[in-house]
Amino acid sequence: MALLTQTPYKQRAFDLHGLQGISDHTLEVHFGLYAGYVKNTNLLNEQLVEMCTGGQTASPAYAELTRRLGFEYNGMVLHEWYFGNLTSQTTGGEISSSSDLGRALGESFGDLETWKKDFTAVGAMRGVGWAVTYLDPATGRLSNHWITLHEDGNIAGFKPIIVMDVWEHAFLLDYKPAERPKYIEAFLANLDAGTAEARLTGKEDRPVG
Repeated sequence: MALLTQTPYKQRAFDLHGLQGISDHTLEVHFGLYAGYVKNTNLLNEQLVEMCTGGQTASPAYAELTRRLGFEYNGMVLHEWYFGNLTSQTTGGEISSSSDLGRALGESFGDLETWKKDFTAVGAMRGVGWAVTYLDPATGRLSNHWITLHEDGNIAGFKPIIVMDVWEHAFLLDYKPAERPKYIEAFLANLDAGTAEARLTGKEDRPVG
């Protein structure tokens, strides 16, 4: 169901110049794709509001646009989580085992290395999608999940803590298709552990543009 508002979402800006193993050219292209999701989310919301107020909610067109809205919305939001948990090579990198995030990952996976192996394996799966470390707010447990496209696999009520885009556009300008593991290594090298920990502890949520 569309939000009954015509207040548009605004594209957010991310200063990620100089990442290790992820070129500025890739980021420029990627930001453009993200802008498309913001634009299409706003467009679909506007169209659905008009159809709802015009009494067209029983039409096939309304149903189809509503289904498409989920894809565009998730594309917008997941990219904001993704860009938001990257940082420059001077401050990105390893998660400390003594940090709140490190301890939580250790409690959920046994140790940090096991989490990293599992997260890497999820990201290396065939197909396009996302690898996400989620928090179950009810139990405090962290778990890794594969999101097909932008939608199938999202866990209701779980909060994204670490989000990695593994659609081909995220790495093909820098790596060959078979070199996705190198991109995953680059992502982890640029991971903003502080932001991920702030998400875990509730000190940072996805800002609304």
